[in-house]
Amino acid sequence: MGNHFNPPGIWAPNGRAFNQGVIQPEGKVIHVTGQVAWDENSNVVGEDDAGAQLEKSLDNVRIILGQVGGTLADIVSMTIYFLHRDDLPAIQEARSRAFPAATAPASILIQVAGLVIPELLVEVVPIAVVPLDRFRDPA
Repeated sequence: MGNHFNPPGIWAPNGRAFNQGVIQPEGKVIHVTGQVAWDENSNVVGEDDAGAQLEKSLDNVRIILGQVGGTLADIVSMTIYFLHRDDLPAIQEARSRAFPAATAPASILIQVAGLVIPELLVEVVPIAVVPLDRFRDPA
């Protein structure tokens, strides 16, 4: 888990699930392909519900990281793409359930015109660092 910080003199997260900076710890860096709310059969989970879609996307990330010995707590940086500004409260609530504020990753939210299919409302792209003592080769 990285060293998370929010320096004085700039705007504060105010309890939201992100930190201004995360010092990358030693370990294996895992770049994860953008994850959306697809189940194992590419069916959309949580249609019309950005919060549910973010939760499913993070569940997919959890499975990917678990394959190499990682957890969501190993995420140091995350980009979240979303469609509708009105979905921000649901997105922030789902993010807060997944990441305690004190150890949440550095994060960016980017509003986009669309994702790969119209039913998708959210996509996450995390970068994680799995400590060497937990890392296992997925092969």
